[in-house]
Amino acid sequence: MQTLSTTSLQVRDNQLWILDQQALPQKKIWCATPDVAALVDHIKTLRVRGAPLIGLSASLLLALLAENGMPQPALIEALEVLRASRPTAVNLMNNLDRMKLALAQEHYVTALTFEALRLVEEDKVLCDNIAAAGARLIKPRSRLLTHCNTGGLATAGVGTALGVIARGWQEGRVEKVWVDETRPLLQGGRLTAWELGELGVPYRLICDSMAASLMAKNQVDAVWVGADRIAANGDVANKIGTYSLAVLARYHNVPFYVAAPHTTLDAHCPNGDAIPIEQRAASEVTGVAGSFGEVQWAPQDAQVYNPAFDVTPASLISGWVLDTGVVTPAQIEAGIFQPAG
Repeated sequence: MQTLSTTSLQVRDNQLWILDQQALPQKKIWCATPDVAALVDHIKTLRVRGAPLIGLSASLLLALLAENGMPQPALIEALEVLRASRPTAVNLMNNLDRMKLALAQEHYVTALTFEALRLVEEDKVLCDNIAAAGARLIKPRSRLLTHCNTGGLATAGVGTALGVIARGWQEGRVEKVWVDETRPLLQGGRLTAWELGELGVPYRLICDSMAASLMAKNQVDAVWVGADRIAANGDVANKIGTYSLAVLARYHNVPFYVAAPHTTLDAHCPNGDAIPIEQRAASEVTGVAGSFGEVQWAPQDAQVYNPAFDVTPASLISGWVLDTGVVTPAQIEAGIFQPAG
């Protein structure tokens, strides 16, 4: 396969390399990913994260395994193991469905490589289109609030919600960004703050629990978040804490936007209740770990509830910004999940 490089993925020496997002921003470490077991471990430990990026990493690895001589039956098994690695992020399933079609072709090695590279290039275009569509919704001198990380670290391109914010900044419409820390794994504090700093976008980092006080003081003009899965009725699964922001935004009359590629839509999922929500390790809540080491603050026997995602009902969302355009609440109420054009 040709040499390839995005913010978080590289293909070199015919091997996949992952930027360790658990080590950022203190360290920039590229992890070799020679096989399925390695990638599954990277996904489960969130070294690689972000719904689009997870799907792309799985697709690239399958293509590389095929090029390196893995037989077709073993590739089919590998594909299904990867599919089960992150149940909420539907981009992974959508990408692997396309790779499965390529795998069924006579010249499957060539087909897998072509499809994986096409998915990467498509994602870059999707991100650009999302940014263009979303930036038009940002009013001049906006103070925006975002949750988790939705930038170039999570995609092959400029990102989804963070791509919109960056475009808005470039066009002179963004005054500053409030960055939720995003407990318990601090993707906002570690990753979004770092990306905005690299882009030169003014930001201030806040604890998740501070958003309400900012909205009460009229310091937030809109909330922008990404999505790991969008159900057919417009309900959205995203990083835990997103639903809380949507409730706060509705109470304070603050627009709440979701930015995601069309590959995040799941037409077979009727509503948010049908979205599988991953439960993660208790250790993520009882303490903290990172490139600096590990600290535990809770009692050893503390019982923990730690869902990775929550579901925001469509009724709380002001607009769904896709690469194909903006879907409005009126369209959702009419049962039409298609941009107005």
